[in-house]
Amino acid sequence: MKRRRNRLACILHLTGNLLKILGPVFLAPLLPVLICWGTQGEGWRTLAAFGVPAALCFAIAPMLCRLFKRAEPDLTGSMLFCALAWLLASALGALPFVIALRSPYIDGYFEAMSGFTTTGITVFSGLDDMPRSILFWRAVTQWVGGLGILSFFLAITFRVGGAHHIFGAESHKIAARRPVPGLFNTLKILWTIYALFTVGSAILLILEGMPPFDALCHSMTALSTGGFSPHDSSIAHYRLVGHPNFRLIEYTVAFVMMLGGINFLVHYRVLTGTMRALWDNIEIRWWWGLICGFCLLILLDNLHATGTIKALATSSRPFRLGDLERAFRYTLFQVVSILTTTGFGTKDIGSSFFPVLSRQLFLVMMVIGGCVGSTGGGIKVLRVAILHRLMLRQIVKLRISQKASHGLVIDQRLVPQEEIDRVVALFFAWLLFLIVGAGLTAFFSHHGIAESFSGMASAVGNIGPCYLSVAHMKAIHPVVKICYILGMLAGRLEMLPLLLLFWRRAWT
Repeated sequence: MKRRRNRLACILHLTGNLLKILGPVFLAPLLPVLICWGTQGEGWRTLAAFGVPAALCFAIAPMLCRLFKRAEPDLTGSMLFCALAWLLASALGALPFVIALRSPYIDGYFEAMSGFTTTGITVFSGLDDMPRSILFWRAVTQWVGGLGILSFFLAITFRVGGAHHIFGAESHKIAARRPVPGLFNTLKILWTIYALFTVGSAILLILEGMPPFDALCHSMTALSTGGFSPHDSSIAHYRLVGHPNFRLIEYTVAFVMMLGGINFLVHYRVLTGTMRALWDNIEIRWWWGLICGFCLLILLDNLHATGTIKALATSSRPFRLGDLERAFRYTLFQVVSILTTTGFGTKDIGSSFFPVLSRQLFLVMMVIGGCVGSTGGGIKVLRVAILHRLMLRQIVKLRISQKASHGLVIDQRLVPQEEIDRVVALFFAWLLFLIVGAGLTAFFSHHGIAESFSGMASAVGNIGPCYLSVAHMKAIHPVVKICYILGMLAGRLEMLPLLLLFWRRAWT
């Protein structure tokens, strides 16, 4: 009983410190409120939309810190705090949508969780006419959630007892080297790279003619692999309005998404002069191979479905380089967008441009996701590589003695059995969430197999686009929305903290 009280007191004290950080975050969208006051729906309502949650944070934080003593959390306490922190941040993050847009609270919570987990599924339409402060808030939630709410919390607060447990509870569970010794030095480097890439991406998009507000929002949500856009038509908006540099913008955004999908340790090594980091480990080689392989298959699928390959073989119609470039650009953009779990779109993945095989491949990409140590979701490329090696190891065992011992070696490092067990368990939990979510979607709606599976795969994989439209997502049953909310959080925290939250013995 005493240990349970101590653990709960520690969690509540940490929650108070977290609220001290979230309070100023809610003040960030006040800048567009003041700049656009009296236009685009900005006014007292949007001022209150961010003032109320900020005031709640500033009021509750000191109370929790004073009432509950400071202590160093153990691993279980850190995981419980991690899950509760994301639930609380989304609960407060929903208020701007509820107050400013008068949306139902469940929709606001859904949008906030989608933002913080960088999933990018939205239940809101009419984005082009929304107040800019709300659009900016959507981008802020994804940017803060990109490297993790708690890593942001630790980077700002610096010295917190049990920081290594807290960071481990939120970050990806496969062991990886840190760029430098010390957790706080690592966090400083990661957030510095993250901020520099964000600023650089925004400047590049502005130079290409994108409006500054759009450039800032898209740079924040592309690098965080979140996918929230200020426009209903996403990145396709610039092509649809006839922007002169829409092709260049699409290639640039694809590049920024790719940066977000790569392990940030690779970025650090490249920035410090180690160019071989772009190919010297199994995950990055799989990464380039998956992008090239999926692009080739989907491009060929499109060319075959449109009869282009047959026409070229028979010379029945002239070859147009522009048509090939357009097909390649659409294909590259959507492959990178789905594989990095960003979710931006230049072409609807459910459109006729992508035949049946391509749509099946998109579902596969939703499961795989980005690299470990990136801002991307999904199972992660390294885990897929490990599962592949495990399969090959079993095949090799069939050729030799079953009693022979073969350790799993990745990048000249023996993978501990504990880590292999964790990968297999996570993969099973991922599939379990997918099956349950798809079943609930089908039971509480009229949607078919592909739509039901893609909806939950999008939520658990923190991806965004699926074969359900925004209108369908908004109208879907509240039970399914709650399921997707839990799925988004489970995918972002990689199952364990959320599952621990519902285990009674974790609180004893």
